[in-house]
Parts: sequence; C-alpha cells; structure tokens
Amino acid sequence: MPKFVVERRLPGAGELTAQELHAIWARCNQVVAELEGRAQWLHSYVTSDRLYCVYVATDADAVREHAEIGGFPADLVSEVRAEADPVSGE
Repeated sequence: MPKFVVERRLPGAGELTAQELHAIWARCNQVVAELEGRAQWLHSYVTSDRLYCVYVATDADAVREHAEIGGFPADLVSEVRAEADPVSGE
C-alpha cells in the first residue's frame, strides 16, 4: 500500500499534555479499526502548531476519511514518492 504524510494544523499542538495527546492517539486507533484495513497509522510528529502523521493506506481518500470520521484536520495529504536516509547519499 502507498504511504502518505498528513499535515494537520493544530495551534498549540506543542503545548498539549501527554494526556491530551493520548486521547488523540486513542481516537486515531479507534478510527483505524473502523476502516478495516484501508488505512494504518504508522507514527506522528508533534511540532509547535502542527501534527505530521504518517499512514499506509489504499489511497488518499482512505486517509481523508480517517480524518473526517475522527474529527481531525487534514490540511494536506501527500503521497510519499521516495524515502531517503543518510545511507542513501553514500
């Protein structure tokens, strides 16, 4: 399945408590279960005012559906076309 990065604008994201983040992650897991294999959340990054979430999914629509059902913003959904790490440049 293709991989996607989702940018979610969330002012104050970096100030969320561990408990608040846990609630977001728990809701994310609930919605993934509802999608019955069409989308899988891999991990997320929290910055001062955004969440960047990485998924594998059947298509971008499944990622957007995840956001809609969960009540999450999905300001930008981008399919990953290539990956690199330090070894890639050796």
